[in-house]
Order: sequence, then C-alpha cells, then structure tokens
Amino acid sequence: MNVLKQLLGRLHPLVVHLPIGFIMMGLLLQWYDRKKKKHNTVISLVYLWAGITATLACITGYLQYLGEGYAFDTVKWHLWSGIATALFSFLMYAKLKGILTLSFLLKLPMLGLSIFFFMLISFTGHQGGNITHGEEYLIEPLPNAIKSALGFENFEEKKIDLNEDNWQDALLFEDVIKPILNNKCASCHNPKKTKGELLLTTQEGILNGGENGAIIEASNAPESELYTRLILPMDDDDHMPPEGKTQPSKEEIQLVMAWIDAGNPFDKTIAESGLDKSLFLSFFPKKADFDHPNIDVEAASDQQIKTIEASGIHIDQISNASNFLSASCINKPDFTDSDFDMLLPIKNQISRLDLGNTKITDAVFSKLAQLPNLTIVLLDNTIITGKNLQSLAGLEHLKSINLTHTALETKYLKSIHDFKNLQHLYLHGTKATPQNTKLNNSKIHIDFGNYQLPPIPSDTIVY
Repeated sequence: MNVLKQLLGRLHPLVVHLPIGFIMMGLLLQWYDRKKKKHNTVISLVYLWAGITATLACITGYLQYLGEGYAFDTVKWHLWSGIATALFSFLMYAKLKGILTLSFLLKLPMLGLSIFFFMLISFTGHQGGNITHGEEYLIEPLPNAIKSALGFENFEEKKIDLNEDNWQDALLFEDVIKPILNNKCASCHNPKKTKGELLLTTQEGILNGGENGAIIEASNAPESELYTRLILPMDDDDHMPPEGKTQPSKEEIQLVMAWIDAGNPFDKTIAESGLDKSLFLSFFPKKADFDHPNIDVEAASDQQIKTIEASGIHIDQISNASNFLSASCINKPDFTDSDFDMLLPIKNQISRLDLGNTKITDAVFSKLAQLPNLTIVLLDNTIITGKNLQSLAGLEHLKSINLTHTALETKYLKSIHDFKNLQHLYLHGTKATPQNTKLNNSKIHIDFGNYQLPPIPSDTIVY
C-alpha cells in the first residue's frame, strides 16, 4: 500500500499542470469572448475539466505529502489553496451554466470572479513552487539591495580572508566555517526561517541541531549530518543545500569535514586546531600574472605612437587599466638592429615586444636591455645565436623569451640561470634538446616542442 501511495503521490507534479492549463484556457477564452459571449458552453466545459483534474491534483498532492514526509506547515497553504482552486473551478462551471442556487453568487460580476480565479491559481502555483524550489527561488539571483527593498531577508556574503601571514592565527570557526555556513546555508536556517527547526547562524543553534536531532558527531564527520548532507548526490531529497541554491565548493566541504574531525572547535585558531595549510591554500589571494609589470607608468604620447606606427611597427595598449604597450614588427619584416632606436621614446611603456621574422642580429640584446619593463619578448625565426643573451639578465620583469627557429647555440644558454624572474623559454626548432640543455634554475619552464600524440587504435583503420 505504501508503494502505491508513494507512486500516486509522485504523479502530483505531472497531474497538477492539467488544471493549470484548463484554467488558463478558460480565462483566455473568456477574455476572447467577453463581448459576444457565444462560447459559454465550451468555457463552462473547460472549467468542469479544470475542477475534475484539480481534484485529482489535490488527491495526489495529499498522497505525496503523506508519502514524502513533508511537514504540514510546509504544505498547508498549497494544500488549502489547491482545494479552493478545485472548488472555484466547479463554481465557475456552475456560474456559466446558470445552475447556481445561491442568489448572491449569481449577482457577482464574471469579471471580478475571473480576476480572483487568476489570483487564486497564481497563489496556489507559487506555493507549490516554494515547496519544490524553496521560497526564495525566484528572487535568489537578485542583488541583495533589491531583495532588501522587496522585504526579503538576505545575508551579505562573507569572504574567507586568509593569506600567508595570517592563516595560522585566524579563528577556524569565526573566520572560515562561519562564512561558509552564512553564504551557503543561512538563507534557510536563520532566526527568521529555521527550516527543519535548524539554526546555523549561532553556536548554540548548531550544537542543538534540528528536528531530526544533532547534526554534528564530535570528531566524526562521516557520521555528522552537517557534512554527510553536503556530499549526497544532487538529486537526493536530503542533499543540502537543495537544488537551485548556491552550492559550496569542494574545498569548502573539505573544510567543514576537517573542522568536525578536529572536534568542531568554536574558539580555536587554525594552528591550535592542528589543520594542515594545504586545506586553506585555495582561499589565499591569487597572485596576478600579467603581460606587464604590476606597476604604474606614465602614458606615452599619441604623437610618439603615431610616429613609430608610421614606420610600419604596430603599437597596441595592452589593457584599458594600464599604460603599458605591445610593439610588433609583424608588418615590418625588414626591421634591423639600427631601427630599434625608434622605439626608445616609449621604452618605459613597452612590456611586450615581437621582433619575430625580422632581420635582427645578436646586437639587439644590448638594445633590448634598455627597455626596463620588458616582460615578454619574441625573437623567433631570426638569425640570432644567443650571443650577448646575458645582457637581458638585468631586466627584472622579464618572464618569457621565444627563441624558436633561430640559430641558437646552446653554450649561450648558460647565462639563463642569472635571470631572476624568467618563467618560460621557448626553444623549439633550435639545436637545443633536453639532453644538451641543463639549467640550474628549476623555476624556468623550457619548451622544446616536438610534441607527439600517443597512437590510438583508430589510427590503423584503412578507409
């Protein structure tokens, strides 16, 4: 019997759309026929179907309430308004058929009844949506300022503010766990809305648990509901936060688990709790990695840029937030060492320079050293051998050098270990190989190219 009850109950989300469709059809037909009133027979029949299907929806909804374990306070408004909708459908049918026996109902204007009917079905549907998706499903994407203006409770997102200097001294609960609960759980478990009788905004509320008892088993996260509900499949009815709500990240869930396993302390620092630094690294500030130094420079004048571009060198501003420039000789393959001097008026602004496929020689290295903020330089497809490469060691912002398809001699690469901030060195198409190029600086990634994809069975198929 329980199986049948649950099966019929779960048909409710399907059945409930039938009366909604019939009611909306009836209201639209009424509006269409408002002047001639030729289709009252058809409209009344539509409302009769609406009443019958609404009754079926009420029955399946009640069975779903019994079978799925909903609290009555959760479904009561949807239940009573659903019953009212079914009754009102039959009332509209009787009104249009002229079979009402109560005189005061006969006197009520049809327009007023139709408007009330529309409001009733809207309210009923809204209450059903609240049960399925949560009361704030529609307004959740709105900015907090608009939510407040509409009278909805909102919780300002609290940031987990950790870094290399303060992470050990930060309070584990107050500075880490509480922001997670506030951002992901408090919208349903706060003083104004204690869903499941669970309050997650205070220490006392967390320790008291909810209607099903305690949510934390000290030092045992796998047996603690606060943790286990977070890791349930999304389609599981017990998964929290419910589908449609903002979900915590894997790193945040891992921190909740670590906090519980550490004995769920409310007043200890991270260091005192004995948790490993690796748990918190994802919350440290990300270091910006730009194509230019993270400093401010004066803007180059428009006249300087126009003069350089007139020679065929292309100049671009790297970003609207910076005055640094990118210079490229892609349209000037005849660029030589002697042409370099025309770039000197904007030497402080150049952070990215492309001299690939030009006629430069090793003499260019001493000239490149005059660009104090050079960050990325492309020297590919040129005849340079790398002689005087050490001239660039003094460029403190230099991160990337492209020497692919050049006449590079590996002996000149020895000076690379003196480069303080170099991160990438591209040597594809040169004499350099992993065997003959060994550097002492492990921070530099050397790309030799010549990548090969592993064979797969389909490679042997003959078509």
